[in-house]
Amino acid sequence: MATKTASPKVSREKIVELFMNTVLEHEVIPKSVFKFCKTNKIKEEEFYRFFGSFEGLQREIWKMFYSHTMSLLQKDKSYKNYSARERLLTFYYTFFENLNLNRSYVLFVLDEHSSPIENMKQLSGLRQDVKDFATDLAEENNEEKLSRLSKARPQIVAEAVWVQWVLLLKFWMKDNSPAFEKTDMAIEKSVNTVFDVFDSTPLDSLFDLGKFLFKEFKA
Repeated sequence: MATKTASPKVSREKIVELFMNTVLEHEVIPKSVFKFCKTNKIKEEEFYRFFGSFEGLQREIWKMFYSHTMSLLQKDKSYKNYSARERLLTFYYTFFENLNLNRSYVLFVLDEHSSPIENMKQLSGLRQDVKDFATDLAEENNEEKLSRLSKARPQIVAEAVWVQWVLLLKFWMKDNSPAFEKTDMAIEKSVNTVFDVFDSTPLDSLFDLGKFLFKEFKA
C-alpha cells in the first residue's frame, strides 16, 4: 500500500519561511491554515504534516532560532575549549545576532496581543531549551566544587539564565542604538551577574546590572 509523502518542494523550513513572510507582508497572523495554504499554493495536509496549528508553528520558530544558534556554536572549533562563562557569553551574542536578522518578525509577534502573557506563550519550548543549556553549563562548572550547596545550584542557575534571557530580550526590543551595541553591553553584564550568583558573590553585579537596565529602559 502506497503511503503519502510530502511534496519535495515543501519542507518544515519552507512552511516557516512562508509563514514569516506572510506575517511581515500583511502584518497579521493568518486567519486559517486553509487560507494560508491556498494563498501559498501548498496542500493543507502538508502543513499538518509538520505543524498542528499556527501556535505550534510559532513555538517551533523560536526553537529553530535556538537550534541555529547551537549549530553555529558547534561549528566554532574554539567553543569546546571555552569556560562556562565564555560559552554563555557566546551563546547570548550568537542568539541575538540571529534575532537581529529576524527583528521585524520578532517585534511583531511579541506585540501581537495586548496581554504580555499571551505574547510570551510562544517561548515555552525555547524556555526548556535555554534551561537545559544553562543546566549543562552549571554542572560542568561544578565539576571541581565539593560542597553540597554548590552541587544543588545547576537548577537555580538554569532559572536565573532564563530570567536574564527574557530581560535581555525585552531590553533588545527597546534598543535603538547603532548595531544594538547597548544590548551587547547588557549581555556582558548579564553573563557576569549569572556567574557571580553561581559563585556566591551576587550583590555588586546585580546592583550594577540593575542600574544599567533601569537607566536604559527609562531612556
